[in-house]
Amino acid sequence: MTSIDDVARASGVSTATVSRALRGLPNVSPATREAVMATAEQLGYVASSSASGLATGRTLAMGVVVPNVSRWFYSTVLEGIDAELRAVGYDTILFNLGLKGEDRERVFHRSILRKRTDAVIALCLDFTPAEREQLASLGHPTIVVGGPVPGLRHLGIDELAVARAATEHLIGLGHRDIGHLAGIPEPGLNKRVPQRRRRGFEVALGAAGIAVHPEWIEQSDFQISAGREAALRLLARDPRPTALFAASDEMAIGALLAARELGIDVPGKLSIIGIDNHALAETFGLTTIAQDAFGQGRRAAQLMLAELAGETPRPSQLRVATTLIERATTASP
Repeated sequence: MTSIDDVARASGVSTATVSRALRGLPNVSPATREAVMATAEQLGYVASSSASGLATGRTLAMGVVVPNVSRWFYSTVLEGIDAELRAVGYDTILFNLGLKGEDRERVFHRSILRKRTDAVIALCLDFTPAEREQLASLGHPTIVVGGPVPGLRHLGIDELAVARAATEHLIGLGHRDIGHLAGIPEPGLNKRVPQRRRRGFEVALGAAGIAVHPEWIEQSDFQISAGREAALRLLARDPRPTALFAASDEMAIGALLAARELGIDVPGKLSIIGIDNHALAETFGLTTIAQDAFGQGRRAAQLMLAELAGETPRPSQLRVATTLIERATTASP
């Protein structure tokens, strides 16, 4: 069995350097890190998490708390976290709440996280004061991805600014009759996400001197089926808008399906834009404001690893970039 000493000899560096390189710790040059990782892979070396834990007093595992694993954003962020952690010999421990109260009790009040992880990443969750206190009491680096939470570090997009940019894209094309498929706050999830996306829509219309039509706003959750049902209700009205801003790509795809059912040409009679750049967005030719969910996961993991390595924590609010991708679902009215 290949040992860390074998990797050190083959790489021409010390065992300490190999250990630091494989664990993603600082004070190792990128070239040396890359060479060590390549040698370890070539020799088939697998670090012993138990041995490393004894040496450092750590579990070499990071807890990731998700509402559920069935939705695109959560699963994609999780893939990014896991890819970054695996690269440095860390394990990912998944706590899937399933939005059930008893699961939240298990995670936050029986201290499973305290016993098994070195850091915590939470996705799109809202927390009660007791849960925030529990997280703070762990003494672990903690970050939330997807929607800010008071008192906790946050990494994500500027929800209001992104929604405003999506709406302004429609306004820039000449639309004045614009509707909105708004996200509805779901129990246990971060309600600030749908709230700020709706607010961004309203701010964009107000800045352009365009009236907000309440009858052209429908709420649903962020999934395709719910978006379709909401769009069917909205588009059945007379008059109807010439453009729709959907609070997520899945809702936007649902709106595309609804328009097809109703015989409404997209983008000839109706323009549709979403947010995310979901895996299906390109397939449907959907215009969207893209966010890098995988990259957000990687970045969150990197921040936690850096803090564990002794670096000073970054600012409490970390914004990530977004990009407008124009495809085939938006055009001038």
